[in-house]
Amino acid sequence: MNADPSTLQFVANEDPFVVAKGGFYRRWLTMIDDLDELRAIVAGLEGTTHDVWVPRWREAGQRHEAEGDRLEAAGDHAAARKAYLQAKTYYAIGRFPGEITPVKAEISADCARAYRKACLHLDPPMEVVDVTLDGQTIRTHFRTPKSDRPVPAILIMCGSDVFKEDRGWASDFAAQHGLASMVMDAPGTGENPFPWEPESARAWVAALDALAARPEVDAGRLGAFGISRGGFSVMELAGTVPEKLRAVVAVAGHPFGYRMSDAELDAFVEARNRRSRFVFGEPGGPPSFPPWSREKEEGIFARWSLSARGLAERINMPVLMINGSEDHLAPIGNIHFMLESGPIGSRAARIYPGAGHCAFEHYREWAPASFRWLAEKLA
Repeated sequence: MNADPSTLQFVANEDPFVVAKGGFYRRWLTMIDDLDELRAIVAGLEGTTHDVWVPRWREAGQRHEAEGDRLEAAGDHAAARKAYLQAKTYYAIGRFPGEITPVKAEISADCARAYRKACLHLDPPMEVVDVTLDGQTIRTHFRTPKSDRPVPAILIMCGSDVFKEDRGWASDFAAQHGLASMVMDAPGTGENPFPWEPESARAWVAALDALAARPEVDAGRLGAFGISRGGFSVMELAGTVPEKLRAVVAVAGHPFGYRMSDAELDAFVEARNRRSRFVFGEPGGPPSFPPWSREKEEGIFARWSLSARGLAERINMPVLMINGSEDHLAPIGNIHFMLESGPIGSRAARIYPGAGHCAFEHYREWAPASFRWLAEKLA
């Protein structure tokens, strides 16, 4: 059994027919116990449209879920949890990039079911908490360590195509460091009904307020952690309500305020357009990611960037930023931009040379270190 992603070659693209560090499967590599099994599944793929993509991943998920059921019935809860998490991960790959068709919604329900089974015996337990905003409900996962007094807490913010079921490991690290946590889907994904727009930052604020209102939580010691688009959202939240956050960790994220050179922008647009070749929905349907252009990127920068919205200068709490130097989706200049501004000594970074988007190949170092850092800042 091969479970070491460091043995893989490095690529920086979104090709779902290649298993590599920095590539399409980077999102899940650290969650998969047997990379040889993953390779075998990928080798048998006949396409990406939901009619051929979903059955392949569902078969793998069902196999692991059945093994989990067997182990659960035998009373081996630890082994059952591992099997259920493998099932969850394969179902999650099948639903990528989200519930864009009824078939995708079905395997998304499989993913949620397997994850709930994996959480049956968690200590501390996982509680489903609904956050209400404007009459709509955002479903979150809350955990808190046992304590005689209120504890610091972290809002764990998900990205565009990895949902809260795939961020349970972050709540594990939080609990290990005495931190409560709330894991939440990004606006426009999973069980968050709000659209992905700059104005939807208020959905994050509502979740942060709900976290602060928990009796187990010390409302004066709140932090946030996010990866990929979640890394951007962490910084957006920090600039929106700096008075409510004491520390944040952003793994990747774009756009903060860095202006790409012409060569960088051309490469960025090319990478986005390569991604737009793939259709993960119905046969004959539109690309699951839209084509890109310099003009589109410049428009997004004007509407979304922290600098254009006056948010960058409002981030006044300790910030830890992490990424790989060869990120093709969130240029590393974003980190340099933030390091060159803000209160002196308040911002730190870890850039992994030669690593790709989010530096997932170094997860075993930066993931525990991030929560150790958060615990120190919130102590």
